[in-house]
Amino acid sequence: MPRVLTIEDDLVTAEEIATELRSHGFEVDRVGNGEDGLAIACRGDYAVITLDRMLPGMDGLALVTALRRQGITTPVLMISALSDVDERVRGLRAGGDDYLTKPFASDEMAARVEVLIRRHGQPAVAENQLRAGDLELDLMTRTARRAGEEITLLPTEFKLLEFLVRNAGQVVTRTMLFQEVWGYHFDPGTNLIDVHIGRLRKRIDQPGRAQPIRTVRGTGYVLDDHV
Repeated sequence: MPRVLTIEDDLVTAEEIATELRSHGFEVDRVGNGEDGLAIACRGDYAVITLDRMLPGMDGLALVTALRRQGITTPVLMISALSDVDERVRGLRAGGDDYLTKPFASDEMAARVEVLIRRHGQPAVAENQLRAGDLELDLMTRTARRAGEEITLLPTEFKLLEFLVRNAGQVVTRTMLFQEVWGYHFDPGTNLIDVHIGRLRKRIDQPGRAQPIRTVRGTGYVLDDHV
């Protein structure tokens, strides 16, 4: 059972995180301050650390910086009420692997933890091929095929499809897509995602075959890995 360390001083938020992660099959340890969190993180074998940005004593930025200096490579999901771009960038540059702003949806938090675990478990050797169902991506040539037939994609479309394939079978939220494909500079009210998903569907959908990209209303999208 994967173990997650939650470093969060707010008891209500800590319980919300722990309850959601346990419902997904994770074992969760909790600690309420930065100093104890650093000590436990350094000696524990954790799959992911969820880290509050604003902690008493040692704050989240100082903690993740200390972890990286000590050679601890455990993926860190930083969680904070500070939502502006500069704060997100500071968190990522300090050593965080992902950044989630409060208030957050519990299922999105759990999805981000699962994505970090999958990424961290990938081999260090660069992979050249990705597959999901009858979709194949060549990361060297940046080409895509479905059922052996080549698909012409624009660079952003390829990047979008690559993220969906990497997370095939898992729901990815609109926010996750924005951050992975376009970065953190975005307008939450834009229809950018809808436009690009629509174009991507036109590229990869084939007559007589199931449509691999499915909309999850109110949440995001999932690429069916059995199509």
